[in-house]
Amino acid sequence: MKSHKISHRAPKPARSLAKKSAAALGQVVRVLKNPFNGVKPVIGPAPVALKLRAPAAKEVFVAGSFNGWQVGATPLRPAQGGEWQGELKLTPGRYEYLFVVDGSWLPDPAAREAAPNPFGGWNSVLSVN
Repeated sequence: MKSHKISHRAPKPARSLAKKSAAALGQVVRVLKNPFNGVKPVIGPAPVALKLRAPAAKEVFVAGSFNGWQVGATPLRPAQGGEWQGELKLTPGRYEYLFVVDGSWLPDPAAREAAPNPFGGWNSVLSVN
């Protein structure tokens, strides 16, 4: 009876193809990990709506890290029901801000996050993704 040699290795041409395929797959994986190949996409400003209910207010502004904390730079406009509204165009990032209502600095009661400020109070925090 004739014995047969059993090999668990693929024939040489198949091994070569497998190595080439693995190398190509590795390149594809690297490209997928960094699809921009070192080029960062530029993400433009996104609209962010701000609202504050202040029925007795005569003027309302928002000041924050996005406008250099300048009080008069970003006014809100009066809307129905004593609400004041405004819209910011912000690039992705983390911003601290406060409302300025008739000269008084106030945190946003609707803010989900706050950060201590150097004056012993709290700034509202807005994160744009």
